[in-house]
Amino acid sequence: MLPIVAIVGRPNVGKSTLFNRITRSRDAIVANIPGLTRDRHYGRGRVGGKAYLAVDTGGFEPVAKEGIVHQMARQTRQAVDEADAVLFVVDARAGLTPQDREIANELRRSGRRVHLVVNKAEGMASAMAGADFHALGMGEPLAVSAEHGDHVIDLMEFVLADISSTEAHPEEQRHPRIAVVGRPNVGKSTLVNALLGEERVVVFDEPGTTRDSIHVEFEREGRRYTLIDTAGLRRRGRVADASEKFSVTKTLQAIDDANVAILVLDARQDISEQDAHVAGFILEAGRAMVVAVNKWERLPQDERDLVKRALLRKLEFLSFARLHFVSALTGHGLGPLMKSVDEAYASAMARLPTPRLSRALAAAVVQQAPPRAGAIRPKLRYAHQGGVNPPRVVVHGNALEHVPEAYRRYLERFFRDAFKLQGTPLRVEFKSGSNPYASRSGKSR
Repeated sequence: MLPIVAIVGRPNVGKSTLFNRITRSRDAIVANIPGLTRDRHYGRGRVGGKAYLAVDTGGFEPVAKEGIVHQMARQTRQAVDEADAVLFVVDARAGLTPQDREIANELRRSGRRVHLVVNKAEGMASAMAGADFHALGMGEPLAVSAEHGDHVIDLMEFVLADISSTEAHPEEQRHPRIAVVGRPNVGKSTLVNALLGEERVVVFDEPGTTRDSIHVEFEREGRRYTLIDTAGLRRRGRVADASEKFSVTKTLQAIDDANVAILVLDARQDISEQDAHVAGFILEAGRAMVVAVNKWERLPQDERDLVKRALLRKLEFLSFARLHFVSALTGHGLGPLMKSVDEAYASAMARLPTPRLSRALAAAVVQQAPPRAGAIRPKLRYAHQGGVNPPRVVVHGNALEHVPEAYRRYLERFFRDAFKLQGTPLRVEFKSGSNPYASRSGKSR
């Protein structure tokens, strides 16, 4: 499982700026996650060879007893409970405040590993920036500038150095790991039991019955699988029971640990923002996907064609994934569903030979060349595979930093079609060759 790093502190100390920095991009932020109150966000980050989940929290006011501030404090405590490490962020410019002392006392009682991060330290000597904060007794203050990126990589390397990570290495996995995910009460546990042929996980007609991710090994038609049944992601403001506090991180970790995710939808309900968020988690992790529209038997016959057309239109952004209409209760459609899982797994783990990739790249450029950037036209020379789960294609050439995002997406679609990769996203990365004469520009010859 990925290590979890929670970012905690009073309001306006730069927590979200630090979160954006350590997840490398604002695009990595998963905002407005169902089941969370305001200002609690999750993102994926990586430093060196180690990946992690970062959790941004709202301003922490431990003494608050009511209102939204109290709700935010409760969510912050839950984030601390989930975390392997806590970044306690303070403001070098404002100095030590009474609220910092209150938060320090609360974090000491949590028993979690806490690192004191002195933010907004740009232009200040580290010793001067952290001088006031030794009084908190939280260890050596670590001075950074989240806005400018100063010492942030050093901070994360230090924080993660002694945290063990069991991030999945898909090349070493010998059988598919399938995460069954979706919002609450869409029938995830019923689907798992139907695939297993026995009741192995609790099924109850109430959202939130599953509290944790459950791994179940099984065989089907002579092939071994691991099924991961996950807790449903809840609507905003609904995580009230302390026993539910791990559901979001466990679901994110289960998706990361899987090769294939089955996204379960309810045929009787419209596609919601929650469904889009769950799909977003899967796409962010780069996992193969199959969509199961469950409870099909409960839909009147005269409504089915209308629902099918609506789903195909709304799920167009998941066009690489197979769509199945199933009934976990009766077992209808489960055979074809598992065939699509096998297909998606094979595509996610596919080996793409360099000569074929380079020929496909040349064909893609002939069909549509990359646009010019002023007087510069990027030159795409050859490609090779950089990894699996998802397949990663590294394109080499010149001036590739000028290739627009739209052209990257075009190449991703082209490679998927060329290699008949069904059910998996594909990543394209660019690597420009250096110009050996760049240092001579402007010099006489």
